[in-house]
Amino acid sequence: MVPEADLSYHGAAVMADGRMEVRVAPRNHGPSRVADSAVRLRWSVPLAAGAQGLPSGCVRVGVAEVVCRTGALAADASGERIEVGVRLRGRPQEVVLEVETAWSGGTVDRNRGNDRQRVLVLETGDAYYF
Repeated sequence: MVPEADLSYHGAAVMADGRMEVRVAPRNHGPSRVADSAVRLRWSVPLAAGAQGLPSGCVRVGVAEVVCRTGALAADASGERIEVGVRLRGRPQEVVLEVETAWSGGTVDRNRGNDRQRVLVLETGDAYYF
């Protein structure tokens, strides 16, 4: 029998001067622990070319996509907050950010609604929460 875990992500995104700062807090609602997991961040516009200076545990996997390791998550517990800052190509006025589970360490998540977030972020310098 495959263990079940209900992962979710909450956080905020701020965009100003062609740069977006994203904070993501993973949570496992259980009932099983997750040995290791990863979250995918996808932008509706390409990231700027060149090195992004991503934090350890994060890697760019496409023109507009980054995957970050969230690590092990105990049942009914939150993981370490992940902070990612990226430069976007050009200076877009609005960008859609999608956040979702990339890998759940072999567990099944029957409630996929709360581990997929989509937020419109405007180039205002204000925080947009998800």
